[in-house]
Amino acid sequence: MEAGGIRSPQQVALQRSYASVEGGCRTSSKRTKQETKLTIAFNKKSEIWAAVVLIPAALVAAGCTRSNASAGSPRPPDVEVIPVQQKDIPIYREWIGTLDGMVNAVIRAQVAGYLLRQDYSEGSFVRKGQLLFESDPRPFQAAADQAQGQLAQANGQVALAKAQLLEAQARLVSAEANQQKTQLDVDRYIPLAQQQAITQQEFDNAKQNNLSAKAQVEAAKAQTETAKAQIEASNAAVEAAKAALETARVNLGFTRLTSPIDGIAGVAQIQIGNLVSPATNAITTVSTVDPIKVNFTVSEQEYLTFMRQDTPMKRLEFELILGDGSIYSRKGKFAFADRQVNQNTGAIQLTALFPNPGNALRPGQYGKVRAATRTIHGALLVPQPAVSELQGAYQVAVLDGANKVSVETVNVGDRVGSMWVIREGLKPGQRVVVEGLQKAVPGTIVNPKPFSQATEPTGGK
Repeated sequence: MEAGGIRSPQQVALQRSYASVEGGCRTSSKRTKQETKLTIAFNKKSEIWAAVVLIPAALVAAGCTRSNASAGSPRPPDVEVIPVQQKDIPIYREWIGTLDGMVNAVIRAQVAGYLLRQDYSEGSFVRKGQLLFESDPRPFQAAADQAQGQLAQANGQVALAKAQLLEAQARLVSAEANQQKTQLDVDRYIPLAQQQAITQQEFDNAKQNNLSAKAQVEAAKAQTETAKAQIEASNAAVEAAKAALETARVNLGFTRLTSPIDGIAGVAQIQIGNLVSPATNAITTVSTVDPIKVNFTVSEQEYLTFMRQDTPMKRLEFELILGDGSIYSRKGKFAFADRQVNQNTGAIQLTALFPNPGNALRPGQYGKVRAATRTIHGALLVPQPAVSELQGAYQVAVLDGANKVSVETVNVGDRVGSMWVIREGLKPGQRVVVEGLQKAVPGTIVNPKPFSQATEPTGGK
C-alpha cells in the first residue's frame, strides 16, 4: 500500500473478487461453481497477487455450493401417530346429583317454654330417644299435678255414687217388703169386709196403705236408677280426668326434645334461653345418612331409553364423583324413580343409595353420579386431539404405507375418556396423526413417531 492510504491495484482486485463471489451466493442458489477471471496487465509481482485472489474465491464458492445442495432436499416433518384401536367399551353417563339423608327428622318445639339446656354435640351421631334439648317443665308439671288431683276427685265421686246406689237399692227392698205386707192385709180384709166382720174404714185404710207402699217402691226404684246414672257420670268424669292427666303428661314430656331416629344431629338454630313454641322455626334436624340418598334428574327421553334396555335399572351400579374430583370408594344401587315427570323441565328425578359407614358423606353435598348404561362392541377408538371439526364435519389425518398424509371425514360417536368412538370413516389399525396436525398437509410425506401420551380408555360418556 502506498503512503497516504492509497490502495494498490492488487488490493482492489482482491476486494472485488470477494464481493463478486458473495454476491453470486446471495443471488443464485443453483450456481455450483464460481469462476473468477482476472486479467491484470501488470508485472510479475501482479501475477502473484492474482493467485492470492483466486484461492479464497474458490473456497467461498465451494461452501456456497454445499449450502445450496442441502437446502434443495428438506427433511420430512415429524408428527406423532397412533393406530386405530378396536375393543368393547362400556358407555358411561354422568348426572349432577345432590346428597340427601335417608330420613330427615325436623326437631320442633311442641309446647311453649324457655330452653334450659342442650344435651348433644352439634354434628355428632345421636341415638333414637337421646335427649337433645329441654325447656322449662314447671308449668306443665303443675298442670299434670292438677290433672292428677282432678282424677282423684272424679274417682271419689264414683265411690260416692256407688254408695248412693247401694242405699237406693236397700230402700227399694224395704219398700217392696212393706208393699207386700200391705198387700197381705188387703187380701185378708176382703173376706172379712164381705162378712162385715170389720168396719169399712178399716178395709179402706188397708187399701190406702197398700197403695202408699206401692208408691214407695216406685220411688225407691227411681232413686236406684238415679244412683246408677250418678255412677255413669262419675265414671265419665274419671275418664275425662284421665285424659286431662295424660295430656298434661304428654305436654310435660314435650319439654324434653329427643331424637326420633338414629342419625347425625345438625347445628342448633335456637340458642339456650330463647322462648320456643310450636310457631317458631325448627330447632335442629337429625338425618339418617347410612345409607345416603343421591338424587339426580334425567330427561324423559333418557329415562325411556333406560326402560327399554335389557339390563334392568335395579342392576345398575353407580359411581359417585365427589366435589374434589375423587371417586367414592363404594358403589351405589338404584333405589326408585319419582312418580311423575316434571312438567316444567321435562325431567324425572331418580334416586340412588350409597353405603356410608362412618358418615363421611353428608346431606347437601354435590357430586356426579356415573353409571355404565350400555356397551359398544368392537368400537373404533382414536384420541380426541386427532379429530378436527370444520363447519360441523369431523376429519382425521391418516397415513398410508408410504407415510403420505390424507384427510378422512369420519362420523364420531361417544367420548370415551380421552378417546373418541369413530362410527364410520376409519378401519382398525390405520395410523392417525395426533400431534403435529398443522404439519400434516394432505399429500405430503411426514416422519411418523409413536404418540407418547396415549391413555387406556376405561369408559365413555
